[in-house]
Amino acid sequence: MPLHDEDTIIAKPALIIVGADKGGVGKTTVTRTLVDYFTVHQVPIRVFDTEAPKGTLKRFHPEVSNIVDATSVSDQMQIIDMLSTTDAAVTIVDIRAGLLSPTLRSLRDIGFLNAVKKGFIDLVVFHVLGSSVSSLNEIEDTTPFTLGGKYFVVKNFINDSGFFEWDQATHAAYFNTFKDSMISIPKLNEMAYEQVELASVPFRTFVHNKNLNGEAANYSFVLRGYVRHWLNNVWAEYDRAKLLDIFDASRNLAAGPRIQAVSQ
Repeated sequence: MPLHDEDTIIAKPALIIVGADKGGVGKTTVTRTLVDYFTVHQVPIRVFDTEAPKGTLKRFHPEVSNIVDATSVSDQMQIIDMLSTTDAAVTIVDIRAGLLSPTLRSLRDIGFLNAVKKGFIDLVVFHVLGSSVSSLNEIEDTTPFTLGGKYFVVKNFINDSGFFEWDQATHAAYFNTFKDSMISIPKLNEMAYEQVELASVPFRTFVHNKNLNGEAANYSFVLRGYVRHWLNNVWAEYDRAKLLDIFDASRNLAAGPRIQAVSQ
């Protein structure tokens, strides 16, 4: 149900990039939670899955996802040139593993990042990290491209990853700078995650016991409970980061109560 009756208001084009240069860090999982988050807040979105040609994200969100090749100029045009003309308030791009830095370099080269610095476009980068030093070293390579935009370091614990919490010096060296722009994705029970994968539905749809066509399903009550609890915790992280405020998605949204994945 909607949080408020006010119409959604977007001041300028908005682009969210979710990616990593290392594979296997759960970036598509993060993207799926973002799609659910904006959908439940009634923010119009369009979504691009860059796992061409087959796609991964599109399996869960076929109605809003388009498969593109992030290295193709014509597909880049489809993403960028439509930002100011589409009815969607926010464009989300799930970047294929290994292509985050090349994508940001391309955005710099075409002048997109200059437009961000001048305030013409809102840009948010969700940099999903793995637990290896090589993955953490991506931070230094990526942050220079995000000046003028918003950069979030995403620690995704869904794969039982650790981030050197046992070595405070190493942890501080990488993360202290980003205390105010760090998002933690908690671990989801393995069986619950696998069942959502098998169902091939959005997390929120699984919680509501529906299939992709909106028809009643027969998912486990227990597993739906685990997904509901996890998704609410993920959304609480987005609320804490004031994600909707970044896009000015609703003038009064921050004053209202947080929407949950489903009522208790």
